[in-house]
Amino acid sequence: MSGYAPLVLEWIGVAVFALTGSLTAARKGMDPLGFALLATVTGVGGGTLRDVLLGQPAGWVSDPTGPIICMVVGLATFLIGPRVSATPRGAFRLLMWADGAGLAIFAVAGAQKALAAPSHPFTAIVFGAITATFGGVVRDILAGETPLVLRREIYVTAAALGAGVFVALHAAGASEGVATLGGVAMAFGLRALAIARDWSLPTYPSTGG
Repeated sequence: MSGYAPLVLEWIGVAVFALTGSLTAARKGMDPLGFALLATVTGVGGGTLRDVLLGQPAGWVSDPTGPIICMVVGLATFLIGPRVSATPRGAFRLLMWADGAGLAIFAVAGAQKALAAPSHPFTAIVFGAITATFGGVVRDILAGETPLVLRREIYVTAAALGAGVFVALHAAGASEGVATLGGVAMAFGLRALAIARDWSLPTYPSTGG
């Protein structure tokens, strides 16, 4: 992959996650500012936390492409918001699938950047999971919903799997393109199966307290 490929991959992830923030805003009946806000925090939240933990300035500080993408996606979604919010169940399904795609892309992008930092391979997997999930956590909290990571959803597991596959293929000498496609496919595949078949992880028995 060329030197621009990781950046393009991250921008795609930003756009997809910004869409999930926008769809959440549509379901909540927010104004244009709400759309732009949820789109932006969802799109750049995970990458920002990753960069800070890596001791690097957040990428959007010097290159505002990410926030610009988020705001464009947010405002564009607002224009069709009445149509989306009119079918809340359909909007929720679209949100889940878009979120799964964003999760897969960001899991690999996060691990990719962590390895380049450089970081230990295991740490890179952790960074992949953080990058893929933190923006969604902020989105759900601002929207007044329980974050997906705190539900029984197979969510962080899918992100960690995708990041792990990418790191493993990278360590095995696979090309960047093959490692990226492998990681994204595994993360999205597991998340897609969980959504389609309603898979969830076992929970700890409630003590009733």
